[in-house]
Amino acid sequence: MAQRETAPIQSMTGFASREGEQDGIGWQMDVRSVNGRSLDVRIRLPAGLDRHEPEIRRMIGGAFRRGNIAMTLTLRRGEAPARYIVNQEQLAAYVDAIQSLAASGSVAAPRADGLLALKGVIEATGDEETLLSGAVVVEGVAGLIADLTTERQAEGGRIVPMILGQLEDMDRIRGYIDEHPERSVETIKARVDRQIAALLSGQSLSEERLHQEAALIATRADVREELDRLSAHIAAARELLAEGGPVGRRLDFLAQELNRETNTICAKSPHHAVTAMGLELKAVVEQMREQVQNLE
Repeated sequence: MAQRETAPIQSMTGFASREGEQDGIGWQMDVRSVNGRSLDVRIRLPAGLDRHEPEIRRMIGGAFRRGNIAMTLTLRRGEAPARYIVNQEQLAAYVDAIQSLAASGSVAAPRADGLLALKGVIEATGDEETLLSGAVVVEGVAGLIADLTTERQAEGGRIVPMILGQLEDMDRIRGYIDEHPERSVETIKARVDRQIAALLSGQSLSEERLHQEAALIATRADVREELDRLSAHIAAARELLAEGGPVGRRLDFLAQELNRETNTICAKSPHHAVTAMGLELKAVVEQMREQVQNLE
């Protein structure tokens, strides 16, 4: 049976740029990706090319699952002459207004060069859409997406070993806590006996109440369940990293659970050495979560 290929793990951060030229029109496409809870795509296109936005959005959505992604297309003319037209409607409005003022003697009669210099009279033809074809736009975006994917995968490849090292540190600290002398059955029993003796000092309790208090004290003194859950969460995080693909959300959830168990261990611990280990564990969990939040 063929082994399933593991999908690369991507970071949500990256940048890519491509440029080219068609019929004297130079173009440049840039795309930038940063962390985001979901996929948020923003696209800026020149006038006349905005009809390609739905297709570009579909292409980006098909390639990425999470991240704030901003894509920009800019055009520049090379040696090709710019094409202009006279906005006859705007020109007529100016002429009417100026002639009315001239008839009253307020201003001189308009001259052609003055009229053509007025805002909105001379316009670029806006025919970039005919000079930059849809095929060029789509091909450029496809290449841009491929470049961004490579960047995000490379960054993800740098983050994964860091997270694996942090999981290794968690496992090591967890082992120290589990093996600490304060965690021995004898030590816990002696601590419970002392607390029960203090509880009974000067008062009498029923046997049922005494058993309840002893069980409560013993439960508060032991972190066996928390250590077991830590071990399970660490194993689950390693499995997700081995699985590959968009695992950032699930790893973030596991980081929250690891933090929860660590807080409980620190709260329960009656010994300063175990508390110190718990705080060290908490610091590593926070470091892991910072890295996990970069992953898709």
